[in-house]
Amino acid sequence: MERTELDDATRSVHPPVSEPEGSTPLGAPLHLDHQFAFATAEALAGAFNGPDAAPLYGRYSNPTVRSLEHALADLERGAAATAYASGMGAINAVITALVGSGDHVITQRALYGGTHALFTDLEKRWGVQVDRVSGDDPEEVWALLRPNTRLLYLETIANPTTRVSDVPALAAVAREAGVPTAVDNTFATPLLFRPLDHGADIALHSTSKYLGGHGDAIGGAAVFADRGLHRRVWEHGVELGACASPFNAWLTLRGLRTLALRVPRHSANAAAIARRLADHPAVRSVAHPDLPDHPDRDRASRLLASGGGVLSFDLRGGRAAGAAFTEALQVASLAPSLGDVKTLAMAPASTSHHRLTAAELEAASITEGTVRIAVGIEDPDDLWADIERALAAV
Repeated sequence: MERTELDDATRSVHPPVSEPEGSTPLGAPLHLDHQFAFATAEALAGAFNGPDAAPLYGRYSNPTVRSLEHALADLERGAAATAYASGMGAINAVITALVGSGDHVITQRALYGGTHALFTDLEKRWGVQVDRVSGDDPEEVWALLRPNTRLLYLETIANPTTRVSDVPALAAVAREAGVPTAVDNTFATPLLFRPLDHGADIALHSTSKYLGGHGDAIGGAAVFADRGLHRRVWEHGVELGACASPFNAWLTLRGLRTLALRVPRHSANAAAIARRLADHPAVRSVAHPDLPDHPDRDRASRLLASGGGVLSFDLRGGRAAGAAFTEALQVASLAPSLGDVKTLAMAPASTSHHRLTAAELEAASITEGTVRIAVGIEDPDDLWADIERALAAV
């Protein structure tokens, strides 16, 4: 039917769709559409067949989201990637795609609180058997492997203790046993470490953090070394429904443009603050991979380009001291998350890791006085003046 034959009501519902001609956008276009039309029934049916098919429906794919997936796969040197609505959406999709009732998982003791809570929940509801290791001894993993072991789960830099996993050694053990290794690489980003280059099968990210970088877009992603494993998790993710928002994907793509400028600044600022904290009388201990007394300093020097933008420290006054310190900050904000250009601080025992028992906190080396600072890109002297002033309130 010709447009000249259409009524205004129909014309308003079906406006012409324009594509650029004669030029190329410098940035990924923002496609907010969640559904796409096809010329033939065969083409529509074919779009259901996999993650590389034509865009079909937002839960399956979207052109802007796919642009982010391609960018992250490229940065992590992976075969393929899937973006999700949040970091926990990505973690849930991977774990629940690979692990079922009665299966066995090996994880680190020191994990992000939400991930720890997920494994605890799977233990209670699905009967998943979870063993926790230090993250630095491959013999621990060898000793715990079982015929029903389905996943080794690690963090490159542990949240919030900043312990650095021996990903190459542990992933080699898992690979020999035919067990996939997933590594949460959020703290490191692909600029400091690429898990897939060191034997891991999956690199996970909360893109809300350093990849987006501006605290304005929530999202997550999983990057895969193998397309077969990617498809398996993608199919489960479609059922799970934790699909990424096109707008948040577009914001994350915008943030990626400055990643190589921001991450070195985050790392340098964090190392400078950590060194100063180590000399302060109110501070019991400081954890940052660039410090000479960090327990994983040698491994961090070998594996990481730098120590990253997060540090943690223990105040001598316990939880009350942590509250007094964080409430006295003026430049830094008392807020969750990390990877923002702004400095953020909080006490993990009462926030990100509040669901852990006292014994679990102790096993993860988190105390009542632990404070985590996600150091931003502000002037380091201004940050230290703010922190020093807050320490005086403890």
